[in-house]
Amino acid sequence: MKTEEVIEYLEATPQFFEQCADRLAEIFVPHPHGGRAISLSERQMLTLRDKNRKLEQRLSELLSFGEENDVISEKMHRLAVGLVAAETFPAALHLIHLHLRDDFAIPRVALRLWRKPGDVADLPEFAAVSADLQDFAERLEKPYCGASANPGDMAGVATSAWFGAYAAHIRSQALVSLRNGGGAIGLLALGSEDVERFYSGMGTLYLERLGEIISAVLGRVTHSAL
Repeated sequence: MKTEEVIEYLEATPQFFEQCADRLAEIFVPHPHGGRAISLSERQMLTLRDKNRKLEQRLSELLSFGEENDVISEKMHRLAVGLVAAETFPAALHLIHLHLRDDFAIPRVALRLWRKPGDVADLPEFAAVSADLQDFAERLEKPYCGASANPGDMAGVATSAWFGAYAAHIRSQALVSLRNGGGAIGLLALGSEDVERFYSGMGTLYLERLGEIISAVLGRVTHSAL
């Protein structure tokens, strides 16, 4: 008989195990980890233990992820509360850098905005940005994360240059499009010397929320001139 036929028979004849309980107790099979032979019941017990161990490991992972998300949510809350109190562009900019560096341990933060309000001083955040990069930000539906200094097929878009003296040491970046009512108004760049800090395929939910929070506060402190 083929293996599938045996399985089909046992599934269709559950009373087999009751009728042949004594005979089944006399059957021994190899230990799953080698060594002595064991009974079918002992083999089943080992299988259940392995499944239970895997379930416990999975539960532990889920609890760990939950705790990590709680910590990140608390940090996002502190950032949002701090930015709510910011009344000027320099104050908001200072809080963004402060929280991302101290709370989120992001070593390099750079920001570029396309338009400069008349009542805001000339700052690096309003330095000229290429049309290609602006178009990239406009098409960026979700944050870009990757080990390259240049995002994907955007040849020549070297956002790592925004980090000044640290540009040559940047190994991974997260790029978040900033929007005010729809269209892109700027781009937030988070850089790290660690190539694994921002990697392709990582979750971007909190980066998306970060972009929304920063976009909202910048629109407020610049009186929506962006």
